[in-house]
Amino acid sequence: MRQMIFLSAILLFHQITNAQIPLTTAPSGGNKKATVAEQVGLTDVTINYSRPGVKGREGKIWGQLVPAGFTDPGFGSSKSAPWRAGANENTIITFSNDVKIEGHHLPAGAYGFFIAYAPDECTLIFSKNSSSWGHYYYNEKEDALRVKVKPVILDKNVEWLKYEFINQAAGSVTVELQWEKLAIPFIIETDYTRDQIASFRKELRSSKGFIWESWNQAAQWCVQNNTNLDEALLWTDSATSINFGGNGVFTPWVTKAMVLEKSGRSQEAEAVMKKALPLGTVIQVHQYGRQLLAQKKPQEAFTIFKANYDKYPNQFTTLVGLTRGYSALGDYKKALKYATQALPLAPDSLNKTSVEAMLQKLKDGKDVNE
Repeated sequence: MRQMIFLSAILLFHQITNAQIPLTTAPSGGNKKATVAEQVGLTDVTINYSRPGVKGREGKIWGQLVPAGFTDPGFGSSKSAPWRAGANENTIITFSNDVKIEGHHLPAGAYGFFIAYAPDECTLIFSKNSSSWGHYYYNEKEDALRVKVKPVILDKNVEWLKYEFINQAAGSVTVELQWEKLAIPFIIETDYTRDQIASFRKELRSSKGFIWESWNQAAQWCVQNNTNLDEALLWTDSATSINFGGNGVFTPWVTKAMVLEKSGRSQEAEAVMKKALPLGTVIQVHQYGRQLLAQKKPQEAFTIFKANYDKYPNQFTTLVGLTRGYSALGDYKKALKYATQALPLAPDSLNKTSVEAMLQKLKDGKDVNE
């Protein structure tokens, strides 16, 4: 009996030691695992890949180690596979929103990324299958997109393959695979306006939409970018409603007036501002006057500065407001009068220097708002 137990134990130990236990080790071949990511507009672009090294194989990478076109990998179901655009497992590129690759639409999602290399033109392949190992199970029927790009010769050697984000812009970026003395670039574009509005719609339905500030922020963004104005007006209705607490606040009413003005409804905008002005502080009303100046509306700005002065006479801010208002109308004599009164009331050295500069401009016959 003891002998049988002993033999069973030996057999069990032999089975355990010969089993493949999936413990964590360094990647095979010394190929470094890497992740690079960047936000383009509101789209997160993430690339997970493994980094092979040149390791003394200069001149033998492109066209040899990385074969041209499609080849039989000799394993798995694929008989005609492109390069896996890295080492070991799939290179995976993920987009949180829809994008354009070299001008071609690609939906949000995770993609296996492959390259069919050629010296003059490379074919980039985004596969719907991002979970298979390497290129051994590549199937062209799973392609989501193919685009062609020109490889670029580098002036210095890149030992370890890497992906770089270059030429960043508000809604686009160039991704460049670099290895040895070759780069393969491709442009990613996002529809920032579409993504931003979609994000606002989603967030305004969450707990973030329970305060007037959120509705106001979304509407202000639309005004600043001159887009989605009809919906922005509805957002200002929420921002100025009693439900979200903005009905007695100056800022959301100003935003509503700005949306109406942008929509060509100037009379309605004026009516809204008449309602809003009594709610504003001296600084808020002054800043609104400056906004009107920036919009090249000097008469409207002067009316605001004058109303602010009448409510808060002989204060530094309102005196400066009248200085700007009269100057914008070309009445430098009256502007000089109020700037002179404002100077001794300047609350700090920065404001004092600013008024002194205004005084000098007015003496020189120049508009202080220029």
